[in-house]
Amino acid sequence: MNDQSQTTSAPDAQARRVELAQRAFKEFFAQCFWSCDPNLVVTEKHIPLIMRNLRLHGGHRGYRIVADLCR
Repeated sequence: MNDQSQTTSAPDAQARRVELAQRAFKEFFAQCFWSCDPNLVVTEKHIPLIMRNLRLHGGHRGYRIVADLCR
């Protein structure tokens, strides 16, 4: 029973990260992602780009979102 809960939590964690990254992309678009396609559908492969730009241009709030993405 414990093994099943561990296997379902990994996809849930990945989905949570992608959802958080998508929200951050939309919220910080003008500040951090203006050169990207505004209709970008964020996937797991986009998370490193989002984290980098949030660290560089997202201020304190962007840095806190990056900390959440690292969890």
